[in-house]
Amino acid sequence: MPPLQRITAEDAHRRRWELLALTSIGAFMGPLDGSIVAVALPAMSPSLHLSFGAAMWVQASYLLAMAVLLIPLGRLADQHGRVRFYLIGTAVFTAGSLLAALSTSGAWLIMSRVVQGGGAALTVATSAAIVTAVFPPQERGRALGINVMAVYIGLTLGPPLGGILVDTLGWRWIFLINLPIGAVVLVWGWFMLPRSERVEGAPRVDFAGAALLGTFLISLLVPLTFAPEWGWGAPTIGLLLLSAAALILFIVVERRVQSPVLDLDLLVHNRLFAAANLAALLNYMALFAVSVLTAIFLQVVQGRSASLTGLLILSQPLLMAVLSPFSGRLSDRIGSRVLATGGMVAIALGMVLLAAMPTTAPVWLVAANMAIVGLGMAAFSAPNTSAIMGSVRRDQLSVASAFIGTMRTTGQALSVALLGGIAASQLGRVGSRLLFTHGHGAGASGLARQAVNGFAQGYRYAMLTGAVLALIGAAVSLTRGALEARV
Repeated sequence: MPPLQRITAEDAHRRRWELLALTSIGAFMGPLDGSIVAVALPAMSPSLHLSFGAAMWVQASYLLAMAVLLIPLGRLADQHGRVRFYLIGTAVFTAGSLLAALSTSGAWLIMSRVVQGGGAALTVATSAAIVTAVFPPQERGRALGINVMAVYIGLTLGPPLGGILVDTLGWRWIFLINLPIGAVVLVWGWFMLPRSERVEGAPRVDFAGAALLGTFLISLLVPLTFAPEWGWGAPTIGLLLLSAAALILFIVVERRVQSPVLDLDLLVHNRLFAAANLAALLNYMALFAVSVLTAIFLQVVQGRSASLTGLLILSQPLLMAVLSPFSGRLSDRIGSRVLATGGMVAIALGMVLLAAMPTTAPVWLVAANMAIVGLGMAAFSAPNTSAIMGSVRRDQLSVASAFIGTMRTTGQALSVALLGGIAASQLGRVGSRLLFTHGHGAGASGLARQAVNGFAQGYRYAMLTGAVLALIGAAVSLTRGALEARV
C-alpha cells in the first residue's frame, strides 16, 4: 500500500482506541514470552543439550537485551516515529521467535532470544508512549490501565499455556505461537501508520552509556551464572573486574552527557525517587527467578508434568493481576510506604516458605506459597510505581518511566543470574549437564539423581537468598519517608 494512503496523525487520534488495541497486543506478547519459557526449560534443555547455566541464559539473554536497549531504542523511536518503530519491534520479535523455534543448539537459541529481546524492547518502549500521545488527558488513565492490564494477562497466561503447548505439541510451539500474532499486528499496523509522526527536539541517543551498561551487565551476569561450572579462576574474576570498571565508567559518562541512558541526578536530588527505584531493583532481583526455578523444581525434582507446573505457577501472576489495581487505589489514600514495604516482607515470607518445602511437597502447598509471593508483589508494584511517577515534575515523566523500566528488566536479569547461580551451586560441572536428564525416574543414573538432589538443596539456598534481598528492599523502602510517599 502506498504511503499516501496511510492515515494521518489526526486520523490516528480519531482511531485512538484501535491504536490502543494494537499496542496492547505488543504489551501482551513480551511478558507472555518471558513467562512461557520458564515452564519449557526442562523440556528444551535435553533436546538442545543445555547445561543448567545455559538454560538460565535462555531467560537472562532476553532480559539483558531489553535492559540495555529499552531507553536507546525508545529515544530513536521518539526521533523517527513511535508507531513505525513499534511495528519494527514487532517484526524483529516475530523473526526472533521463528529463529528460536528452529534452534538446533543452545547458542542458536540464546542468540534468538537476544533478537526477541531487542524486538520486545522496542514494543515496550513505544506502546505506552503511543497511547499517551493519542489520548487526551481525561481518557489517558483509563487507556494506560488497559495497556498495563495486557501486560498482566501475558504474565498470567504464559505458564499454563506454556505447559499445555510443551505437553501436547512440543516446546518449539511456545515460539511458533508468536508468528500468527505478529503477522496480524504487522498487517493491521500498516494501515494505522501515520504519514509523519516525527518528534522535533527529541533527546539524542547515548550510545556510549548503552554500551557501557551492556558491558557491565554481561560481564556481571556471565560469571554469576556459570561460576558453579567454571569455578572461581581467572576468567570468572576477570569478568567481575571488567564489570566493576564498566560500572565506574558508566557513572562517569552518565554524569557528563546531555541525554543519559539513566539520569543519575534524579537519584542524588530526589530521595523518594532513589529509594523507590532501589527497592524496585531489589524486588525484581528477589522475585523474578522464583517462577523459573520453581518450575524446574516441580518438573525435575518432583517429576510433575509441564501442564500441571504451569497451573501451579499461575497462582503468583494471577494474584498480581487481580490485586494490583486495588493496591494502587489504596496507595492513593495511605501512601506507598506501608504497602510497598509490607509487600516486600510478604515476598520474603513466601520465599522462606518455598525454601522450607520438602522435596515431596503437595501441589496445594506449592501453589499457596507462590500465592503469598504474588500477594506481596501486588502490594508492592503499583504503589511503588505510583510513588516514583508522582515524585518527579511533569517534564520528567518520560525519564522516570524509562528509569523504572530499566530497573525492572535489570533486576529480572540479575535475578535469573544470581539466584540461578546459587541454585546451581550444589551441582558442579557434571551435575549441571545431567540435571535435565530426568534424574527423578527410577531408572535414572546415580549421578543424575545426585544432580537432582543437589538442585533441590540449591533451590532452598536461592529462595533464602531472595528472601534476604526482599528484606533489604523492605528496609530501603522505609527510607522514602512517610509523607513523601503521598506525593
